[in-house]
Amino acid sequence: MFLTPRHNEILELAKERGRVLVDDLAALFNVTPQTIRKDLNDLCQQQLLTRIHGGALYPSGVENLQYEARRQIAAQEKEAIGAAAAELIPDGASLFINIGTTTEAVSQALLDRKTLMVITNNINVANRMRVYQGMEVVIAGGVVRGSDGGIVGEAAVDFIRQFKVDFAVIGTSAIDRDGALLDFDFREVKVAQAIIANARHVILVSDSTKFERTAPVRIGHLSQVHTFITDYCPDPGIREICRENKVRLIETSPAPVS
Repeated sequence: MFLTPRHNEILELAKERGRVLVDDLAALFNVTPQTIRKDLNDLCQQQLLTRIHGGALYPSGVENLQYEARRQIAAQEKEAIGAAAAELIPDGASLFINIGTTTEAVSQALLDRKTLMVITNNINVANRMRVYQGMEVVIAGGVVRGSDGGIVGEAAVDFIRQFKVDFAVIGTSAIDRDGALLDFDFREVKVAQAIIANARHVILVSDSTKFERTAPVRIGHLSQVHTFITDYCPDPGIREICRENKVRLIETSPAPVS
């Protein structure tokens, strides 16, 4: 199918930001939302974009989006998720914080705590929290990914295994309909698995766009976490998995944002 100039511009915006929204595009191009929905449907039919509620995602089945693009996706939702997760973590707790833009939102929300011991393989989290009095920040050794400051590899896995902490805050790149938690880098997945195995209470933080994505490497299963915090869970099957496995589901928005 022939791509119009507007189609090409929408694709470029989606590639840059990771996600585009109907209302934003309608305002940008000065057309109706119905026109933009047709544009997105056309692009999705050609498998150039992936449709989500209220917009579309730039597809990334084998490669993750760039860090800055991921930070911009669902930024407000991640902030609310971070605040909800922080409410579960009391002063004096020990915790792991894993790689990810949503886990970083949790670290931001924890900055008002008086005392915490934070073990992380995320350089961005360590840099944010280390300057606050009362925060004891311990950072893993290993290979530093230049793309996002994540520390991965066997050295990081061995480091994590030295600890047994109160909480783990983990993210995921995608959530499959069967409850599988998925990611892109097998080295990161090994660290995440070690984190899950060495925490008394595992908190999964993930915005609803992760239900629309896929990734090739399995971290684990939703049944392995204790609390799952998202802005909105659109899949009844995922809700049932949470109920069956006594996973507490916390939604920060009562309905999806258009």
